[in-house]
Amino acid sequence: MKMRNPLKPKNKARRFAQLQEDQGFTDAQFETPEIPIPWNAIGLATLLFVAGGVLLSIGILIKIGTITSEIWLARGTPFIVLGSIMFIPGAYHLYIAYCAYYKYPGYDFSLIPDWD
Repeated sequence: MKMRNPLKPKNKARRFAQLQEDQGFTDAQFETPEIPIPWNAIGLATLLFVAGGVLLSIGILIKIGTITSEIWLARGTPFIVLGSIMFIPGAYHLYIAYCAYYKYPGYDFSLIPDWD
């Protein structure tokens, strides 16, 4: 008795079932819903952008010597560091919001994290 190869099909003539015309899918399943504008996140990004810009400006003015008060002389670096920590993410998220608002390819409001 000859052993059959388990990887080979039993019958060379395969039979396929004909698919139905209606496969149960609609075009609405593949449409992405309109994403609402995350106003709270954009407001926070604006606050970070403005406050970071102000702190960066103060820190730079202290470092270049425009602000020469004795109280402020040792405080330039912390202002620059804190201003950078606030300015960079604020500017980044405002840029994404700008591109999403004007519908640039690859940008939408889902890229901005929200507090849901």
